[in-house]
Amino acid sequence: MQKYAIADCRLYGFIDTAYLAGRKPAELTRQLIAGGVDIIQVRAKKESHSKLTDLAKTVVKSAQDSPVLVIVNDDIKAALESGADGVHLGQEDWEAIPHRDRPRHVADLPILGISTHSRDQAFHAEGDGADYIGVGPIFATGTKPQAQPVSPKLIREVIERVHLPFFVIGGITLDNIYQVLAAGATRVAVVSAILKAPDATAAAKKFKEKLTA
Repeated sequence: MQKYAIADCRLYGFIDTAYLAGRKPAELTRQLIAGGVDIIQVRAKKESHSKLTDLAKTVVKSAQDSPVLVIVNDDIKAALESGADGVHLGQEDWEAIPHRDRPRHVADLPILGISTHSRDQAFHAEGDGADYIGVGPIFATGTKPQAQPVSPKLIREVIERVHLPFFVIGGITLDNIYQVLAAGATRVAVVSAILKAPDATAAAKKFKEKLTA
């Protein structure tokens, strides 16, 4: 099936092992797709490469009959081995790859996403060939409690300087999403507000409605 183009994506969801709470990844993937997510990132911070690869394979298989993109967090090799559409790298992970070696490392992956926390990082990620960037954390978030929030002001700065599609992330809820939309964002990445909701499908639908209103 033809996959979404990054530029057309609005809602970025997650299959995160920290938030599975006993749910089957395949079923949760289907619930997110039913809720209208355009991208699903597979994240397993405390698992081994092999377990992340297996999880990613499960999500890829569950999403294969939909146009939804599947992205693997942090592990380029797992993204390649699972047949995912791309990889998302944190700022430190990207910087750890020697500049001359970066094209070779990601050459076989259709999509590269990079986390950014400042205007300059966003600008450099664009120059490094990222297909999209994450911008945040916009608000305080339990997913990364040590990370300092950057506030919606950064959204306006990124819009002024960067032409890549970007997804704002970090503590975004249905109660504060209006702040990021008012700052000019058109795409959001949501972890806990969807995965900790009683009904992941219903929660995703509510976010999608806000983004497409």
